[in-house]
Parts: sequence; structure tokens; C-alpha cells
Amino acid sequence: MGLAVLLGLFWYALYLPPVRGYAFLWSVAVISAVLTLLAIVFVQMPLQALTGQLLVRAFDTATITTWLYILGLPQILLSGFVQEAAKLVPVLYVWQKSDRYLDPKVGLIVGAAAGLGFGMFEAIWSLNQVFAGGWTWAAVQSGGFNGLLPVWERFFALGGHVAFSALAGYGLARERGWLFYLIAAGLHSLMNYTVVLLQAQLISITTLELLAAGVAVGATAWALFIRHTGEKAPWAGGGYRRRLHLGKEPKEYASK
Repeated sequence: MGLAVLLGLFWYALYLPPVRGYAFLWSVAVISAVLTLLAIVFVQMPLQALTGQLLVRAFDTATITTWLYILGLPQILLSGFVQEAAKLVPVLYVWQKSDRYLDPKVGLIVGAAAGLGFGMFEAIWSLNQVFAGGWTWAAVQSGGFNGLLPVWERFFALGGHVAFSALAGYGLARERGWLFYLIAAGLHSLMNYTVVLLQAQLISITTLELLAAGVAVGATAWALFIRHTGEKAPWAGGGYRRRLHLGKEPKEYASK
């Protein structure tokens, strides 16, 4: 649990979130984790099971195995689109409470918080399985990079969750919500698609981890570029057209 929290805070700190006046961001993180878990259980998994049954009925085992890298796409797309939609729900609530206006950098930070919430929850669950399976630092010393893969995978998966949702939140604030939601879901699905390529025996486990890390780093770089070069956020001093209507405003700009 402690390791998952540390990994999450590392990625979130890169976005330089405000320290004072934005305690609601932690609520966004918690709500995102709960809603996304519910969406996985009650929406994603049933739809994936239904898709799997349809594939089995339509194709024989040999065909599915041969064309897995294509036939596996629907299930992978479901994971990206369902999870990114669920993570975006608390961001949409904040947007509604703000009279449908958010400074773009605020939208990005709120989105990052939503990604952080579910990303840390997933990391806690995944790393618990890793440690329960007997993983120790000795595995890294004896196995090298392969021994590090379980933590490596979760590290970059968590970074991806934060970045994908940050981009979706930014797009919502820029009144391009659908476009950036599709981008976030597509990037999420692309990261998950590496598992299909592995199952189809087209790549090795090492290549999978490197490709997934590349997607996470690329999405993070894009989000951070927007965060540090785009429109000024309210807490940065000026550069906004209208206050957030989120109840208690930060002292830095409450009088403006």
C-alpha cells in the first residue's frame, strides 16, 4: 500500500498541483477509484464476457488464436473506454459545479487527481498480489530487469492513468471533451493492447513492458507540456476569465 501511494504521489507531483484551497481534489481521487471499480465490475467485465462468447460462437479456436491481435481489439477497447469514462465522472461534476467553466489547467489537474485515485487503487491490488506471490528485492538481484518487471509495470501503468485522465480533464475545460475523451480512451486501450500482442506471441514480455512504458511516458510528456506551457491557472496569478464556483475559494485569488 505504501509503495503504491509513493508511486502515485511521484507522478501526481510532476503536475505541480496547488497545495492550499483545493482539498476537494482528494475527494475527486477517492470517488474516481470507487466509480471506476464499479464500472469495471458491472459494465466492463460483463461486456467483455459477452464479446468473448460471441467470438467463440463465430470463430473456431484456431482462427481466434491466429487472428487474436485483431479479434481481441473489442475487449481491449472496452477496458479503455469504460475506465476513462468512469474516471471522468467526478471531473464532470466539478465542471458542472463551476457553471460549466474550468480554467484549462484546473481541468487538467482535476483530471490528474481522478486518474491518481484509481491508479493507486489498482496499484495497491496488483502489488499486493506481487508481494503475496513471494516477490522480494532478491528477485531483482537474481533476475535483473525481469525480476523488476512487476513493479516496473505498475509504476508506468499508474503514470498512464494519471496522464490519460489529465488530458481528458483538460479537453473538457477547453470545450473539447469528446475529442480528448476519445484520445484518453485510445491511449489507455493502446497500453492494454500490448497484452494482446503478447498473447498472440508477437512480442516478448520485455517488449510489452517497454511499449507500455513508452505510451505512459508519451502521454505524461504531452500532459506536462500543456500543464507548464498552456494557459495560466488561477493559482499561478491571472490568466483566467472567471472564478471557479466550488464553494470556498483559495485566498490567493478570492478577492479578484
